[in-house]
Amino acid sequence: MAFPQQFLDELMARSDIVDVVGSFVPLISKGGSYWGCCPFHSEKTPSFHVLPDKQIYYCFGCKKGGGVVNFIMEEENLTYPDAIRFLGKRAGMEVPEEEGDREASRRRQRLLDLNRDAARFYYQLLQQPEGRAVQAYLDKRQIKKSTAVKFGMGASLDSWDTLLNAMTKKGYTKSELLAAGLIVQNKNGGFYDKFRNRLMLPVIDTRGDVVAFGSRVLDKSEPKYMNSSETQVYSKRRVLYGLNLAKKTKRPNIILCEGNLDIVTLHQAGFDNAVASMGTALTVEQTRLLSRFTKELVLCYDNDNAGRIATERALQILYNSEFSVKVLQLPRRLVDGEYVKQDADDFIKFQGPDAFERLLTGSENGIEFRMAQVAGKYDLNSDEARVAYCEEISNLLSSLPNAVEREIYSARAAELAKITPEAMKLEVQRAFKRRMAREKRAELRKDLNPAAQLQPKERSLRYENLRSARAEEGVLRLLMMDDSLFPDEEPPLKEEDFSSPLLGRAFTLLWAAHREGRPMSPGLLSDALDAEEASHIAAICQQPESSQNAQRALADYIHIVKTEADKRAGKGMDPLLAATEKYKDKKGTGGKQYG
Repeated sequence: MAFPQQFLDELMARSDIVDVVGSFVPLISKGGSYWGCCPFHSEKTPSFHVLPDKQIYYCFGCKKGGGVVNFIMEEENLTYPDAIRFLGKRAGMEVPEEEGDREASRRRQRLLDLNRDAARFYYQLLQQPEGRAVQAYLDKRQIKKSTAVKFGMGASLDSWDTLLNAMTKKGYTKSELLAAGLIVQNKNGGFYDKFRNRLMLPVIDTRGDVVAFGSRVLDKSEPKYMNSSETQVYSKRRVLYGLNLAKKTKRPNIILCEGNLDIVTLHQAGFDNAVASMGTALTVEQTRLLSRFTKELVLCYDNDNAGRIATERALQILYNSEFSVKVLQLPRRLVDGEYVKQDADDFIKFQGPDAFERLLTGSENGIEFRMAQVAGKYDLNSDEARVAYCEEISNLLSSLPNAVEREIYSARAAELAKITPEAMKLEVQRAFKRRMAREKRAELRKDLNPAAQLQPKERSLRYENLRSARAEEGVLRLLMMDDSLFPDEEPPLKEEDFSSPLLGRAFTLLWAAHREGRPMSPGLLSDALDAEEASHIAAICQQPESSQNAQRALADYIHIVKTEADKRAGKGMDPLLAATEKYKDKKGTGGKQYG
């Protein structure tokens, strides 16, 4: 929506980027700017840069950047209008709304209200005689009433339209119920409840809103588990079941499990730091959410093949992150002479909370888990298998950045393979050197192709004329650094002079602000750029630009842009030469002119 410019200017003045970002990310002051670990990807070494003078952030790792509005949009998964509302509420400002946007905000709130009322309805059914079957199931699973109340559990009846009728009586429309994913439309145009004859588990986000539902059947029918589909208020990649409760834990870590009922059982047993992903493997968005509440994670997935794969994937996402990561491996259980898988729920019921506490205390770190997985592939009584094991384990250990860790785990691997520590250490050193050589060759290839490094990360934003685009970037930097360098009357360049449509559009928007006497900032562009475009503009703005001889630099930049624009238009050139220049640009040779 088009918020009044006066309101936006005041909001930006009250929303200093260091204050806003600092409420989500611990920042360290260094040389007039601020650094922290990026909230958008996993890392141990801070590469997230906040520049208060330019009111931008930029991550040198994942290449995301922008102004304060872009940060809130990315961090809170909000649209531009909702990010403005978020900042407005934070700043204590009343947000002026247009009719269409008031309607969009109203629809979103209606969905949240509907989910809340549906959760209350399911909860009340569980307390009544109609919910007896679900209560019997809870009794069978040894889930106490106080625990069911804590998680807001409910019951859906073995009926086609119980919820549909109840919610329409409360004034909700069928279209709203469809939008919330609570009912389904059949081929004949009729409607029926999506969740029927199930234990209902409301999914509550960290703000306390009911955003979705998980459910489980009471018998052996399929599907065993059914979750809400994604809606305007629910993205499964950005929500963790039980985090609304686990965020209050006094324990030093958070346990990550697979199933919702695992979480319920663990909380009931005193492990109130357990959460579960919503039917998906761990996502980067979920790690960002977790980073607000802990720096230590314990992975406790099921001890079957799917659980091992999920653990490996999670370790890959968390590799080199700010998290300290451990893996709790649940032992298999002996049943009728055979070992069967068990999840956290099974373990608590059969071995008890004290046994789980011992496992939690002795949980291994990520590299120990991965070493065990490699060892499990080989019969280490066979010489041939031991050689293969040593090759694979040395490649794994060579990925450890710390030399002390490499030596410690090399000695453990050597003991398992029944070879000398010196031999294993030598193999790991060789693998490490090979890895370093590969990385060095990759860096060299980059260094030998500087034009590729100067191109935007997103392919859709790639420059056709690198020489002109680099000068266009300089014009934007100088405009935001010192707009007094520019004349007050007509702009020195037109949007069509720019070879990059994005840079031309950004110049036009910034010039309009300059003409109106408003402060220059990339944040002005938030409503006009998508995430990739905003990140690229932030990347340009954080690059250094000398204030010495700035007037001369600006004149040079403008000259290059205009000269290249004339070339593209074929001005002052004979037709054959103009065609040749155009062909050279398309082939990419025009980049050689840049210097």
